[in-house]
Amino acid sequence: MEPNIAIKPQFSPAAQAEIKRLLTHYPADRKKSTLLPILHIAQAEFGGWVSPEVQDLVAETLDLTPIEVYEVSTFYTMFNLKPVGKHVLEICRTGPCMLRGSDELTAHLERITGAKVGETSPDGLFTLKEVECLAACGFAPVVQVGEQYYESLDTEENVQAMLSELKNMVHRPMLPWEGNLPNSLQNN
Repeated sequence: MEPNIAIKPQFSPAAQAEIKRLLTHYPADRKKSTLLPILHIAQAEFGGWVSPEVQDLVAETLDLTPIEVYEVSTFYTMFNLKPVGKHVLEICRTGPCMLRGSDELTAHLERITGAKVGETSPDGLFTLKEVECLAACGFAPVVQVGEQYYESLDTEENVQAMLSELKNMVHRPMLPWEGNLPNSLQNN
């Protein structure tokens, strides 16, 4: 019987090129300054979350100790430390959204998706997450999914329209570093 040897995660060539580009923005002795954007790249590259192995890869990439990466990834709520659904619904829970019904929205999303806050729906499509202010108070209650804001989710019709749009997405959006790379960064 063959031993079960886990494959060490590796960044794609496009992500490596983007990391290389980011590193040019800082002095060589300040690589740690790229930690947040590289964690974002890692999260996007590896299924929407940063496992300990992926965090170790980030540490290795930046010549940091693993604990330096763990401290940052566990501090910021934008990094997911466990697997998530295809769509992470970040529900604003601050004052203006609460006054406009974010608590009711959260309860409604829990009923519809079958997931509680902090969980993923049984079909793997949605992870519910409560977050602090999304800075769209005039359109409360608000949910952010990736880079997209869904506003005025105070009616069942608006919530259903959001969920239908997300369910019908065939492909994930292209990641910023997956577009056309400058010639100087290709094949590096």
